[in-house]
Amino acid sequence: MNRREFLNVLAAANAAGLLLPAGFARAQTAADAIYDAPAFGTVSLLHITDCHAQLKPIHFREPSVNLGVAGMAGRAPHLVGNRLIEHFRIAPGSREAHAFSCLDFERMAGLYGKVGGFAHLATLVKRVRANRPGALLLDGGDTWQGSGTALWTKGQDMVEAAKLLGVDVMTLHWECTYGQDRVREVAEKDFAGHIEIVAQNIKSADFGDDVFKPYTMRAVNGVKVAVIGQAFPYTPIANPRYMVADWTFGIREEDMQKTVDDARAAGAAVVVVLSHNGMDVDLKMASRVAGIDAILGGHTHDGMPAPSIVANPGGRTLVTNAGSNGKFLGVLDLEVTGGRVADFRYRLLPVFADLLPADPEMDALIARVRAPYEAALGETLAVTDGTLYRRGNFNGSFDQLILDALMAEKDAEIAFSPGFRWGTSLLPGQPITMENLLDQTAITYPYVTLSSLSGAQIKTVLEDVCDNLFNPDPYYQQGGDMVRVGGLSYACDPMAPAGQRIQDMTLNGKPLEASKTYKVAGWAPVAEEARTAGGEAIWDLVARNLRARKTVAPSRLNLPVLKGMDGNPGLAA
Repeated sequence: MNRREFLNVLAAANAAGLLLPAGFARAQTAADAIYDAPAFGTVSLLHITDCHAQLKPIHFREPSVNLGVAGMAGRAPHLVGNRLIEHFRIAPGSREAHAFSCLDFERMAGLYGKVGGFAHLATLVKRVRANRPGALLLDGGDTWQGSGTALWTKGQDMVEAAKLLGVDVMTLHWECTYGQDRVREVAEKDFAGHIEIVAQNIKSADFGDDVFKPYTMRAVNGVKVAVIGQAFPYTPIANPRYMVADWTFGIREEDMQKTVDDARAAGAAVVVVLSHNGMDVDLKMASRVAGIDAILGGHTHDGMPAPSIVANPGGRTLVTNAGSNGKFLGVLDLEVTGGRVADFRYRLLPVFADLLPADPEMDALIARVRAPYEAALGETLAVTDGTLYRRGNFNGSFDQLILDALMAEKDAEIAFSPGFRWGTSLLPGQPITMENLLDQTAITYPYVTLSSLSGAQIKTVLEDVCDNLFNPDPYYQQGGDMVRVGGLSYACDPMAPAGQRIQDMTLNGKPLEASKTYKVAGWAPVAEEARTAGGEAIWDLVARNLRARKTVAPSRLNLPVLKGMDGNPGLAA
């Protein structure tokens, strides 16, 4: 799709009433300003990651808390709000400022509309590919999970969408929660001849054999390009081990170096890692493994407008992260001369649904895969009077809604909800539909739990998760954001030693007693025994609570008192 064809599609969409009232000319100018990305160099790589099964346009609020500690403090990706847009020289109040930051979210969302949607992403992919012959489209994983339709079809809706989008190569994380057999089925049947799954760090548990190809070699305009896969290293810890019982994971830095060396020996002029490590892990790996030209990263959902350039014994490595929820398309152009990368250009393009008309073929596929489920997805459970969102290190208003429902429905004193990063946002006055609830909860192990835990056990749980988030060594950061906590108040010192970060725990104004037992509700258990224990699905519990409430007032977030974080640029004012 060249520029003229793109404008013709825009005109048709405008005639059909699909653009904002700002008018066609204004929309065309805005689209040109954002999406005119001149081609550069010899090799082009397009990158999406962490779309979490969001086929339709959404609202998504970026975090106001993304703390960096130790060597990560004060540098990307741990910048939020004004500090982020100042660092990347983004104009305040612009579309880009809305895409990349949490600033003035409600007003900006009303002004600039929804983001993402695979039909709109497809239009952008076609536009960018039109002047980049041979460009590869890489998918960093977390694609098949995160919505009701993905859950109910075991990811089949996303498998079909990825094929139609033109994905060439992908790696894995949440895909594994459908079970290893399902992943193999897709790889060997649906993806055969279309999409390659690569993962140098997934091995068989018995003999340590590669489960997937460590890398694939592709020729792009006569240049050999190696794409190495790096699946989420801690999948069996962050998610149930029994789902991938025959596979082992891990960072496998030494294996990564060997894979890079093998790819170079096979003639690769360009070596890129398609990673689901998380950006801090990627930055450390880039400093220690020689020969990687770029790491296209995911997992931590960091929308970074420019790459970090990391020096290492072999030269330098570009490290990027392309956000989440289908909001962005990363475009990396490389100039290759003399068998090596000599120069680059990079842009992370926001996908604004009002500027990119829906691709008709993708739009039809989305309508078809959603049709059997539209009635269930569209049920209105309640109406929200405040903004509902999830993303952030410690809590979000949709997380708080889940915590409040758990405590109310299970008559619990305390509630825990996982620190998942995925989940869409709602604006004040919008209905909370079953689809919106499933956007926050659609997993294959959704069981609600009710436990009796001592104060000492509760502190241990919080300390363990906090260490996963704030360990000064990125290689030991094993999970998502901090577990969300309801009922219990506490303080957190992210820079304190392990085991001493959680402090001043109180319940109803009284100190939590180490030997006393408390009633704690939660969901998403990963333990082996939970496999057969079953229980109510979290979405059923929360739906019941919302139907009774009808209206959800803005909630006061249960956030910890932070210590030692004054002035941290990962904390919005």
